[in-house]
Amino acid sequence: SMLESLVEWMGYPLYYAYDGAPPPPRAGSSHATIYPYGSFPTGDGGTIMFGLQNEREWRLFCEKVLLDPTLADDERFSANLKRSANRDALRRLIIETFASLTAHQITVRLESAAIANAQVNDMAAVWSHPQLAARQRWTQVGSPAGSLPALLPPGHNPAFEPRMDPVPSLGQHNEALLAELGYDPADIDALRERAVI
Repeated sequence: SMLESLVEWMGYPLYYAYDGAPPPPRAGSSHATIYPYGSFPTGDGGTIMFGLQNEREWRLFCEKVLLDPTLADDERFSANLKRSANRDALRRLIIETFASLTAHQITVRLESAAIANAQVNDMAAVWSHPQLAARQRWTQVGSPAGSLPALLPPGHNPAFEPRMDPVPSLGQHNEALLAELGYDPADIDALRERAVI
């Protein structure tokens, strides 16, 4: 599913947030030439992402989401090029409107205007996402620190089970890897004696 693929893509920052650890800072989601497009804060502390693709959506956004149809003809925002040039002012207007609304209320408004949108989850919400649990996407792998949760690969093939080996301990495979590279046992022992491995 798309969810599984995107969560796999988020693996790097996701594991930084394992077990309540602080996630890395967000990098942003705005678009260079389309505005409004990207993530916006909600009054209940959430984040909503949406993007307007054309002038029809801009008018619907003003009417059904911001509840200010006259804004559609405001000279600063009357075309995408102008909205992009005046994005700071428009962002302030959107944030002011959203400040008194929950993420759910904003989503309802965006849906009524047929504007593509999504609620942005933080890493804790991804770890506990009910769809990942319902689709049985989590497994356990061993590690030197004990059992750890791990996502199964997003592509599922019923012909085989994915290989999910334990996390190796530091240096666990040194000898095997060095032997594959052509080192003989005496060379490997010498490396160990010099504390190289």
